[in-house]
Amino acid sequence: MKLTTLLALSLSILSLSALTSQAHASSPDAWAAFDKAVLASCTKASGLKDAKPVGNAAQFDDRVGYVAVLLQGQYPQKHMKGQQGSELCLYNKQSKTAYVTEWDSIRPAAKKP
Repeated sequence: MKLTTLLALSLSILSLSALTSQAHASSPDAWAAFDKAVLASCTKASGLKDAKPVGNAAQFDDRVGYVAVLLQGQYPQKHMKGQQGSELCLYNKQSKTAYVTEWDSIRPAAKKP
C-alpha cells in the first residue's frame, strides 16, 4: 500500500471517529431532563420545606462525577418556626444519588437591630 493511500485511509477513519463522537453529544432536551432529575433528587433528599434552587447547578467535570446544587427553603421543625435555611446538595452522576448538608453559613448573618 502506498504511503499516500495509507495516510488517506487514516484521515478517513479519524474523520469518521470525530463524527461518531459528535453524534453521541447530548441534546438540549437530554440536558433539560438531566437537570430536572438532579433537582428532583436533591429536593427529595433535602430536609427543607418548599426547597428551591438558588442560581444554577454547578456541573463538575465527568472526572469528578458530581453536580452541586444550592437549595433554599424553610426548616420544617416546629422549634425552627419556619426559619429560612440553605442546604448544599451533591448529586453523584454515576449512582444517581443526592447527598445534602446544611449550609446556612453561605448566607450573610442577619444584622442585629
